[in-house]
Amino acid sequence: MSKTSPLLVGISGGIGAGKTLICKVFSLLNIPIYNADDRAKWLMTNHPPLKTLIIEKFGASAYFEDGQLNRQYLADIVFSDPDKTALINSLVHPAVGEDFKSWALGQHSKYVLKEAALLFETGSYKALDYTIHVTASEKIRIERIKSRDPKRSTEQIKQIIKKQLTDEEKNKLASYIISNDESALVIPQVLKIHSQLMRNGH
Repeated sequence: MSKTSPLLVGISGGIGAGKTLICKVFSLLNIPIYNADDRAKWLMTNHPPLKTLIIEKFGASAYFEDGQLNRQYLADIVFSDPDKTALINSLVHPAVGEDFKSWALGQHSKYVLKEAALLFETGSYKALDYTIHVTASEKIRIERIKSRDPKRSTEQIKQIIKKQLTDEEKNKLASYIISNDESALVIPQVLKIHSQLMRNGH
């Protein structure tokens, strides 16, 4: 009998919304979690076809002589130019998508979670069975980011938030919404989604 693949579920939230905390709750329920942002960094250094594409589009300076990614060089190019941001995303996200699917096939679970900061912005949510959006008010998000990174100004944080889709836009695209702004307890929200996904799983 062939092994059925788990449901592919994406989880995202704007900066400071607390998706990492929510993922920890899911991991306590023994749900495997794939961190797309960490994995993207790994693939940019260790996936030869992707490295070739990055060098073609951004030049040999995108990598150091030892083969490691020159993050600062790429960040300087990409951060100030929306077209370059779109270009790097168009190279990296398909590679991450394929890597995630291969990883998911090796998991023994009714569903798996793909944690990604820009799940909705990049359109990668379309390749998933369900999506979860973690929300919190802008005020709470700014407070959280400042407490973990005091060097960031309110203005800098607002600029980052502006580059992401609004919560209203993401809520329309999401299958499930978790409110993480102290207005409702988080664990009962997670357990409700978990039980629904376990029922829907193959």
